[in-house]
Amino acid sequence: MLSTLLKPTSGAATVNGYDVVKEPDAVRQSIGYVFQDPTLDIELTGRENLDFHGRLYNLDRNLRRQRIEEMLETVQLTDRADNLVKTYSGGMKRRLEIARGLLHHPKVLFLDEPTLGLDPQTRRSIWEHIQRLNKEKKITIILTTHYTEEADFLCGRILIIDFGRIVALDTSDMLKAQLEGDIVSLIFEDPLMISKLRPIFEGKNWIRRVYLVSKGDNRVNASKMMSMVHEMAGGHGTGGASQGSYHESGVGSRVPEPIHKIPPQDVGSKFSTSNLAPSLKRLDLLVDDGGRRIPAIVKLVDEAGAMLESVELHKPTLDDVFISVTGRNIRDQQGSFTEMARRFHIMRQARGGQRHG
Repeated sequence: MLSTLLKPTSGAATVNGYDVVKEPDAVRQSIGYVFQDPTLDIELTGRENLDFHGRLYNLDRNLRRQRIEEMLETVQLTDRADNLVKTYSGGMKRRLEIARGLLHHPKVLFLDEPTLGLDPQTRRSIWEHIQRLNKEKKITIILTTHYTEEADFLCGRILIIDFGRIVALDTSDMLKAQLEGDIVSLIFEDPLMISKLRPIFEGKNWIRRVYLVSKGDNRVNASKMMSMVHEMAGGHGTGGASQGSYHESGVGSRVPEPIHKIPPQDVGSKFSTSNLAPSLKRLDLLVDDGGRRIPAIVKLVDEAGAMLESVELHKPTLDDVFISVTGRNIRDQQGSFTEMARRFHIMRQARGGQRHG
């Protein structure tokens, strides 16, 4: 919507002072856009791709040449500028697309999953380029990503959207700090013991939250799991837990209230996590002073007759924040048929490029 590709369903927004509905052409002149999918012409050189883009923005010949050299130097592609793009690595192509998005000197640059599918070393290189553009060129960058570590590393403010609604907005440090505690992850030799230990842990006032984690790495707190199972059994809930039917975010007042909330009296008393035991993987506990609490946690497990396979302690991460406010891991969302077809097309293109290379 901010890039004028879709009309807003309601409300109003401006980019660089221009209304996205009333002044779309002025908005487009003010922004650069790097699409998630590759959009370069691989049969042209890097320089020719930039030249073509400059012509679309009506840059005169001299200014176009000046900007092209400037952008090639910015993304460190000067020495490969006259090579065909089909000979470029994935990281080089991404850098060229960023250069193209910057050619007309936009005020705002949109990056749609800029490092998707890149290896860790190339991803880190792209991150450094993005940081440099933001700090040295003073360009506002709006970035979408499925990598929480990417958002943590790059972004001054992070917005988490769940099913089209904002569920968190703050700096990374503030979001993580609001979880207040440590995460202790417990994996059991027998997952059936999770149902026995859950109420024991919930009864301890020094344990802030108990999360049940499935084999697909989905995590929900016990209250959310109860409401979800109750709905599946024909209760009075208003939607699946993944749609925010019962939402205890643990991220303070900065997180909006849930869209739907199941009253406590609607949660069936017959619920038991043992019904879901085959799908459960581990228990995550949000506790104060986790290092000091681990011996007490292990003792509770031992007294219950359970055997631990592993115990892990870490400070809350942005992944933990995301799971806390949405109830699932960011990578667990299944794509639509269109999304799967799109990714298949990308893979075919990639394989074709390798054959030609």
